[in-house]
Amino acid sequence: MGRYRPSRARRSRRATVPAAAALLLAALCAGTGPDRSTTSVQQDFDPATVQKLDAAITKIMKQTGIPGLNIGLWMPRCGVYEKSFGIADKQTGTPMKSDLYTRIGSVTKTFTVTGVLQLVDRGKVGLDDPISQYVPGVPGGDAITVRQLAGMRSGLFNYTDDEEWLAALRSDPHRSYTPRQLLDIAFRHPPAFEPGAKWQYSNTNTTLLGMLVEKVSGQSLGDYLQEHVFTPLKLTDTSLPGDSAMPDPHAHGYTDFTPTGAIADATNWNPSWAWAAGGIISDLDDLHTWAPALADGRLLTRKTQAERLRTFSIGIPGASYGLGILNFNGWLGHNGDLPGYESIAAQLPTERASLVVLINTDTDYKGMNLSTMIGNAVTSIVTPDHPWSRPASTRPKQSPTPDNR
Repeated sequence: MGRYRPSRARRSRRATVPAAAALLLAALCAGTGPDRSTTSVQQDFDPATVQKLDAAITKIMKQTGIPGLNIGLWMPRCGVYEKSFGIADKQTGTPMKSDLYTRIGSVTKTFTVTGVLQLVDRGKVGLDDPISQYVPGVPGGDAITVRQLAGMRSGLFNYTDDEEWLAALRSDPHRSYTPRQLLDIAFRHPPAFEPGAKWQYSNTNTTLLGMLVEKVSGQSLGDYLQEHVFTPLKLTDTSLPGDSAMPDPHAHGYTDFTPTGAIADATNWNPSWAWAAGGIISDLDDLHTWAPALADGRLLTRKTQAERLRTFSIGIPGASYGLGILNFNGWLGHNGDLPGYESIAAQLPTERASLVVLINTDTDYKGMNLSTMIGNAVTSIVTPDHPWSRPASTRPKQSPTPDNR
């Protein structure tokens, strides 16, 4: 999985900001001065804002025990805040760096659903087609549509909420699962509600959509996404691997998702159970490219992107869900977490702002999701009218919580 990557040089993109420029940037963020959104020069946020962001992040890291994180905030009118904090490997003390690979969890859903919507644009799939047309053996599949699966409105049980399966995964995190085995776990349980009746987060939905992509395209999901999503956007460091190995260089991931609750290194645990719902590996730079592409729908037709962005409330103030995409107070994207890692990749179209957060642990702090804490702290400083809301946690838990939808 390791490979030589000359593209790493592209990380050194930011210019040093002299004092006069810093004052100008402060004025621009306040809404005065010339619009610099058309310039290609990327400069840092003003020193006062950087100080606030640094302080907020380091406070949360100290409070929660986060080993390391990468964060990127890009706002054309205000500047760039791109930093690495803490360590990537507890054993060696290697510092976190922006070019490290990481698992992105349920941000994967944005890619999988994009693949489905591309097939819609090509006339290969209909949003209101029943899933039974593509995947056999789904209970009530004649009444569950592709749209309902992508929008988390199918009512199908979430296999990662199955207590027996959770115990088995904690005991043997290296075990491999096929998509059909995951469906079998889900289908042991009755549906939670009639299709379309309400919203409920379920990894079963996205697993079915991954199987649909493979059925219709004749390719593996990883190969399809490589050809139709990663390559067109030049996401050279993004992949959906078929094994558990992490490419180099990577951040180690730490979790308490163990039989005893002790912290373990989950870097090379088998993520096959996450697959279409959470199996992608990426990095800060590629997600910086992906966030605006996802929000503006550049890989889709205008009509299909409009369908994607029709959102429904998920029961959290300011939060709604479209087709494989979240809207948190205007931020369009997704969060993700699985044992060892948490992530956010989102775009705020009104400010043309992109936010990426990558953390190498998923150990909640007093029931709070770590990436949410960071995302909320950062956006409360730079976009106070558009704070990042409290999203659903998507990793397996030892017992379901209100965030584990």
